[in-house]
Amino acid sequence: MKMLTLSHLTRRFDGVQALTDVSLTVGAGERVALLGHNGAGKSTLMKIVLGLIPHTSGSVEVLGAAPGSPQARDGVAYLPESAAFHPALTGREQIAHYLRLRARPAAEAAGLLDHVGLGHAADRRIGTYSKGMRQRVGLAQALIGQPRLMVLDEPTSGLDPVSRRDFYTILDDLAAQGTAILLSSHALTEVEARTDRMVILSRGHVVAEGSMADLRRKADLPVRIAITPSDLPCSVTTLKQALPGAELSGDQLVVTCAQSGKLALLGRIAALAERVSDIDIQPPSLEDIYSHFSRRAGQ
Repeated sequence: MKMLTLSHLTRRFDGVQALTDVSLTVGAGERVALLGHNGAGKSTLMKIVLGLIPHTSGSVEVLGAAPGSPQARDGVAYLPESAAFHPALTGREQIAHYLRLRARPAAEAAGLLDHVGLGHAADRRIGTYSKGMRQRVGLAQALIGQPRLMVLDEPTSGLDPVSRRDFYTILDDLAAQGTAILLSSHALTEVEARTDRMVILSRGHVVAEGSMADLRRKADLPVRIAITPSDLPCSVTTLKQALPGAELSGDQLVVTCAQSGKLALLGRIAALAERVSDIDIQPPSLEDIYSHFSRRAGQ
């Protein structure tokens, strides 16, 4: 079931084309990362999905309804990059306030704060919280009512590594229960490991979309293989003769090849097993792929 569908979406601001012919979907239980440089159109897209601004042309369906409609608002949660709360309120008081706005029992605040790791600070004033703690208050309010679609803008901003891991664990649990997740992030290493699909925007256009395997195939960037010789220098000489183009880097030989030539190269290395003590296959990272598509799009 599709929780979010954008079809040929376009948005213009005073003659400036912020989004052009953008189409994407997010299904139930799917985690989709929206990637792009500042000004690529990510925030504009999210504002349209939330019903905060209209689109110029194309179509948008949020939970089967128009963005910003009562049906859409009831099932969508949003977490901005910098969540702001009243500093004089405690975490419990702030979440209780949001629960009352959603016509839910204020007593649910304790469980929500525990869920995001703030149970110990529930009765401290938010003005004493760190930025990461305030971000977790934001996540707690986004979890009210078990949203069917979560829209997250740089959600791990200000979180330490342990808190980031815990945050993505919560997202994993939500996705397993069927919540659709659309998030934007500049933390490429995180989203590479913790999302199902990535959409790369550049100058308002979708320039690439797919799983990590899909993007690697489309980018067709070289694979790097680092070989640790079994002994020096004899094995190095033998390996360099057998693997033209291999370069010595520290105590390893490094050779690159196209994706299509990876298996053939590994076969040649396997035939030299007595000269090799270890190999390390290093496929292109999401950062490499992102840079490739961004450069191709003129960024």
